[in-house]
Amino acid sequence: MIILGLTGSIGMGKSTTSAMFEALGVPVYDSDAAVHALYAVGGAAVAPVEAAFPGVVVDGAIDRARLSAAVLGDPEALAKLETIVHPLVGAHRLGFFEHAATDGHDIVVLDVPLLYETGGDKKVDKVVVVSAPAQVQRARVLARPGMDAAKFEAILARQTPDAEKRARADFVIDTGQGLDHARQQVVAILHSLRHPG
Repeated sequence: MIILGLTGSIGMGKSTTSAMFEALGVPVYDSDAAVHALYAVGGAAVAPVEAAFPGVVVDGAIDRARLSAAVLGDPEALAKLETIVHPLVGAHRLGFFEHAATDGHDIVVLDVPLLYETGGDKKVDKVVVVSAPAQVQRARVLARPGMDAAKFEAILARQTPDAEKRARADFVIDTGQGLDHARQQVVAILHSLRHPG
């Protein structure tokens, strides 16, 4: 089974591209959704995170704004949080792989926003980077509710630059030319993986 890492900076169209793989029958593991589930009521991260950062749980779920305030700008606090959350996500991801293998899938996609930043690229067989021209990215992000230029720049500062991601990728999907073009690229990637050479 080929593990395909899918990543891309904010506003590049990664979620839309992920959905295209899924529509073609490729199971997609969404690491952000996994963390959301762990943070929700009854989630496995709720009790240990509350124990480490008292006051971040509201109505039985982790309040992401409170948690962010507790770890932002504090590398030790962030490392502490990661030692709690990463093993839980890892166990959840293993279950996903086992299920996909049992179902006979030949390719799975790991949708990981910070794939390069966390060293996740070393744990996948191939990397797909979703990209778009900088002006397209900026327009998409600034159109989001609650987003402004300062927030956008702060997020970009924490992410590996798009040019570096593209240079390190096995495949690049350009979403700046519309959905049909992106979908054709997804189909081409799956074909090249299933029929190498």
